[in-house]
Amino acid sequence: MAPSNQNGDLKPTSPDFPPIRACLFDMHGLLINTEDLYTLCSNIVLNKYGRPNLPASVKVQLMGIPGSSNGDVFHNWAQLPISREQYKQEQSEQHKIYFPQCQPLPGVEKLLKDLRSSKTTQGLQVGIALATSSEKKNYELKTSRPATRAVLETIPAEHRVLGDDPRIKHGRGKPAPDIYLLALQSINSSLPEGVPKIEPKECLVFEDSVLGVEAGRRAGMRVVWVPHPNLAAEYQGKEKDVLAGRTALFPIGNDEQLGVVDDGWAERLASLENFPYEKYGIVAP
Repeated sequence: MAPSNQNGDLKPTSPDFPPIRACLFDMHGLLINTEDLYTLCSNIVLNKYGRPNLPASVKVQLMGIPGSSNGDVFHNWAQLPISREQYKQEQSEQHKIYFPQCQPLPGVEKLLKDLRSSKTTQGLQVGIALATSSEKKNYELKTSRPATRAVLETIPAEHRVLGDDPRIKHGRGKPAPDIYLLALQSINSSLPEGVPKIEPKECLVFEDSVLGVEAGRRAGMRVVWVPHPNLAAEYQGKEKDVLAGRTALFPIGNDEQLGVVDDGWAERLASLENFPYEKYGIVAP
């Protein structure tokens, strides 16, 4: 907990961070270009029924929440003349057409390749894991392009945690920390005997969504936020709240898990290109 100032408000500290030993990645809009494709698929169905394109203000409320593309927020805005089940079916048909076009975003291939052979400044191997809300069926569709699959397979299969993993309790998707804690557990369970377990504060979460940033902060991990330009525009002036996990988009309680503004645990990057390894105590090849 950060100390209080004279007004009794929490004030940030400058923690002495240990080197990062595990990098945990979201997938949608971070590793592959799904966000633009999700929007395209939604707009095709919306336009078919005379509705306007999905606005960024609504889109940002859907990012990172399992099932949100067919949930209350979307349908309360969309006011479509069809049932949710029919919308889901028509959207799914568009996904089958466009998701195989998914491809890695700039810097992703090099970053993952570098991390696979990186060590900390203390000489310990850096682990990597995937923590995505995407269910297995959609994951397979999005990675069906050979070049895209090859990049995602840089992450060991046993370290890929998907949204329908039975170990994640129903209703405990992001912004709950569960999926990131499970991803960390997957790495720790594969460490050689004698190697100390990785602690949450030794993890770096990579996210594009606001709720994903909050999930990482709730897990007690450091976070890098790499937002889509449209999302960044929606949160202009609110970046510090995002980095602290304090946007309250989807309240789940346990607010003691959240960060403090300017506490140094999170930062925003424009892309995954030219990642600053040294800043996080990582020695890249």
